[in-house]
Amino acid sequence: MHRQHEMIDSPSLGRKVHLWKFGHWGAPLMVFPSAAGFAHEWDAQGMIAALAPMINSGKLKVYCPESNIAQSWSAKNDPAERARQHQRYERFIMSTLTPWIRMDCNSGSVPIAATGCSMGGYFAANFALKYPEVFHYALCMSGRYNVTHFTDGFSNLDIYFNNPLAYVPNLHGEQLERTRSHTHLTLVCGQGAYEEGCIEETIALGRLLQEKRIPNFIDIWGRESRHDWDWWRQQAIKHLTKVFG
Repeated sequence: MHRQHEMIDSPSLGRKVHLWKFGHWGAPLMVFPSAAGFAHEWDAQGMIAALAPMINSGKLKVYCPESNIAQSWSAKNDPAERARQHQRYERFIMSTLTPWIRMDCNSGSVPIAATGCSMGGYFAANFALKYPEVFHYALCMSGRYNVTHFTDGFSNLDIYFNNPLAYVPNLHGEQLERTRSHTHLTLVCGQGAYEEGCIEETIALGRLLQEKRIPNFIDIWGRESRHDWDWWRQQAIKHLTKVFG
């Protein structure tokens, strides 16, 4: 498998950002890491190996950036500052990494899929809902979708506009039509160990998507399914194979 490590300069973050890419050809898939925030996480946890048949056959080209979650939602400082740090990461994704991926794919407009586990699932959902023309599909595994859980209950406009369980009920008009027309979210969660919070918020977001008629698929696994990599590997294979063959 072709694999390559890159350091992407990010003006919005004021530093270079680690990125791992896997594959030589295929539909681009952006992977958001869990709360660990590491670019190499999916490789280290066997997720890339699990997807190797699709990567090696040229169906998927996978891009794994690091995140700044230690400075944003996982930080213990002022919640408003956590949201500002997240906005810096959002600008990196949209203004720097997305154009970089499209250039790497030799297409200035190729749609990108998004995925992630745990906090990565939140990132995938949030980016797809906010930027549906860019992220045409999101596979969100064991995500948390109410970010006030990470801000001690505090909210302001910056937090609201990055909190799917807050803003999706109010989507209407042109923004809602854009979302309906351009993206699809698959929400997956187990009912077993350490899925507390994730399962409730997955079901809640799923209901909102259905009410708003935003294309979606909700896949709730059994009580044996834990908040862990061995289950996320199975879930990723199941759903990404459906979409990308």
